[in-house]
Amino acid sequence: MIKENFRILSSEYITSSAKGDDIADDGKIQIVFAGKSNVGKSSLINSILNRKNLAKTGKLPGKTRLINFFLINSLFYFVDLPGYGYAEVSKTEKLKWEKMIKTYFLKSKDIKLAFSILDIRHDPTANDLTLINMFESLNIPQIIILSKKDKLSNNELFVRMRSFKNLFVKYSSVVEVIPYSSVSHFNRDKVLEYIEKTLPEVSE
Repeated sequence: MIKENFRILSSEYITSSAKGDDIADDGKIQIVFAGKSNVGKSSLINSILNRKNLAKTGKLPGKTRLINFFLINSLFYFVDLPGYGYAEVSKTEKLKWEKMIKTYFLKSKDIKLAFSILDIRHDPTANDLTLINMFESLNIPQIIILSKKDKLSNNELFVRMRSFKNLFVKYSSVVEVIPYSSVSHFNRDKVLEYIEKTLPEVSE
């Protein structure tokens, strides 16, 4: 049993969920992307897919207000969770988002990997840690993606990486902490490797 050389050949938007229970539920593996609303989550997804604007980006934080499902290679899903934190929305709207995400986690049985996205320049907020701890409690393997790596010098990168690794060393669900740049696609290959490892093996 081997895997073919992994490439992303196709990606398409499938559906969105406003409640967390009306989700894609066809047994295909789901890979989740979660992060603060201004952390560059959509840019990361577009970088991985080598697409310009499949996941919508915008100048205003909080553009993603639904759980969006993208079918990749007709085999598995990227699941783009609503951003949180800095989005200028009402408290009622934020509580709605929180309920939506919790419902999705309870409903879906196909989540196999999560990418938790943080801005490498800033320490995690309480909101960041809440979602990361949620993946931890559900035993969902997660990769910590430190976005906007291109904003730092090499010395600054070293210091920030050491800080983040020390913070997450106690988490059993955290597989690795990876710096990423959606501008240069730095570490795209490494992210693709983790995605490949998550997929079922295929016969020769």
